[in-house]
Amino acid sequence: MKPLIAALALSAALPVFAGAADFPAERIVAMASGDWNKDGTPDLAVIAAPGGENGADSGLYIYLAKPEESRLTVALSLPDSVWGNLTMYGQEPELAALANGSFTLTTKNDSVGRERWRQSLTIAYRNFDFIVAGYTYAAYDTLSESGARECDLNVLTGKGKSNGRALAGPPRFVLLKDWKDETARNACGLD
Repeated sequence: MKPLIAALALSAALPVFAGAADFPAERIVAMASGDWNKDGTPDLAVIAAPGGENGADSGLYIYLAKPEESRLTVALSLPDSVWGNLTMYGQEPELAALANGSFTLTTKNDSVGRERWRQSLTIAYRNFDFIVAGYTYAAYDTLSESGARECDLNVLTGKGKSNGRALAGPPRFVLLKDWKDETARNACGLD
């Protein structure tokens, strides 16, 4: 219940800070609140829809609380970085806070075409920056029973499972701002 109350309080205060991320609060698609930097104060992650740019993706904006100043500050701004569609059911991006202080960013296509897929990045705060700690992907072909693919990869250790087989690749420390999906898709053998 505390994280929900904190998220609501932070979202109420967000219009004050919206100028820092350059979007109005009504463009918020999803948000999650948790203690990303483990300082005892709730932080915030927000997905915001693009502001009228044709073909642009949503943006991810991560705020860290400054408890001594009673405000949030933008720690990471990644406009045009989150795939999704708010007008099409089954393509909305999602955020979820995890108990360990990390959060997940999920993109999906559960509604259009024959290939349906869901991808989640586990994002953690390490060494004063946000990194991709985990990658999960699942896809299936609605017209073929043999078209299912899945991967669960711990990016930090290089270990995981892909299509039922164990993976053991090189460990990686990848900043979220430098992340490319191809990194994990190649490690998983999905391409």
